[in-house]
Amino acid sequence: MKFNEIMHLSFYTDQMDAMRDFYENKLGLKAKIIMRYDAYKGNPNRGAWAQRAETDPTGIAYIFIELAPGQYLELFPKADGQQAHEAPDTRLGYSHFALMVDDIHAAREELVKAGVDIDIEPNKGQSETWQMWIHDPDGNKFEIMQYTEKSLQHHGNIAEDQKKYGK
Repeated sequence: MKFNEIMHLSFYTDQMDAMRDFYENKLGLKAKIIMRYDAYKGNPNRGAWAQRAETDPTGIAYIFIELAPGQYLELFPKADGQQAHEAPDTRLGYSHFALMVDDIHAAREELVKAGVDIDIEPNKGQSETWQMWIHDPDGNKFEIMQYTEKSLQHHGNIAEDQKKYGK
């Protein structure tokens, strides 16, 4: 099996308007799909969404925001009875995602002008790749990154690691 790319990341939110404002207006991304509950009307196999089609047909079931061609962030409104968002780094599993840019310093300036808080300023990580950190209104943290000529993501380090550690 060969995977071609990450198609989408998906998040639930109880702040759909704030999340859309952040990703669409502050980051400059565009919504590509807005699916409303009425699309599920008369489809009992879709359970709660089919029920919601009867009570809130114009409500948003999900939105796909395009991050890069063919790659999306999918936002779902909070489901009934869904628990609150956990504080970052308190559970195993999801940690963060990263978006690539051509010029991290120019990206930082654009983000600041758009009113986005920079959590960690641009710096070069151990992998020789530029990184900076921000978060969305729900607290989902993510990196903005820029490759360099020395970035290990391009060159790897497995041979050196095996030589040094033998595994």
